[in-house]
Amino acid sequence: MSKDNQNKKPNIQKTILKILAEKPAVSIDSIKEKDPKKNYALARSIKNLIEAGCVEIHKSDNQKYLKITQKGKSKLNSIKLEGEETLVPRTWDGFWRIIILDIPEERKNEREALRYLLKKANFVCVKNTVWVSPHPYENLFTNIKKDLNLETELMIIVTDKLDPETNLAFLKAIRS
Repeated sequence: MSKDNQNKKPNIQKTILKILAEKPAVSIDSIKEKDPKKNYALARSIKNLIEAGCVEIHKSDNQKYLKITQKGKSKLNSIKLEGEETLVPRTWDGFWRIIILDIPEERKNEREALRYLLKKANFVCVKNTVWVSPHPYENLFTNIKKDLNLETELMIIVTDKLDPETNLAFLKAIRS
């Protein structure tokens, strides 16, 4: 596969996942109508997303519908973190983003996926379940919290008020 094809495939998958994230279910035909010239690439990307467990297919009224899965939502969030549109300001706005995770063992896969996303977003783990970053990703993690139904298991704090020792410790953790 050429480098151009490698770059296009994630873009098509990202487009499909974005469409599916907006609605409970979307017909395959309506996705293909968006760009009829790319029907083969769309069909291939849909097949790959289904095989990866990111999308489920449902049949109803002689039509096939696609629905994004939790794994698909996580993949979309990961793609967003890797994309150029998620550039974060280079200057610190003075606010710390602190995320506290308390996800039980029976939801280990979600916990590991969240840890992966936190690392991709340049959060630093300062205490077993406490992650800190100066970067403004709180909206992304608020959406993840809603998507994964983590009302009590994930806490997001945005603050500029810390005691001097903690502030210094966070700065050291972020720089190392």
